[in-house]
Amino acid sequence: MFIHIGSDQVVLTKDVIMILDKSALNAKDTLEFLQIAKEEGFISEEDAEQLSKDKKSAIVLDKKIIYSPISSVTLSKRADFIKNLK
Repeated sequence: MFIHIGSDQVVLTKDVIMILDKSALNAKDTLEFLQIAKEEGFISEEDAEQLSKDKKSAIVLDKKIIYSPISSVTLSKRADFIKNLK
């Protein structure tokens, strides 16, 4: 199934490893992780620009990291809703 993560983007639920909330994105260790991910190409230039815009969460996928304007709570509820449909 898919989760709509905002900005006309959807991801496969099976590819989601974790969803980071806004406070986690500002933690020292997370910032280091995101910097390394950017250097290694897991974050696209488009998503890197999103850093300065309205970001409320980050979705860590199997092969990339995407920033979302939707809160982690809402994204989690969407994922649980889809899981409950099975």
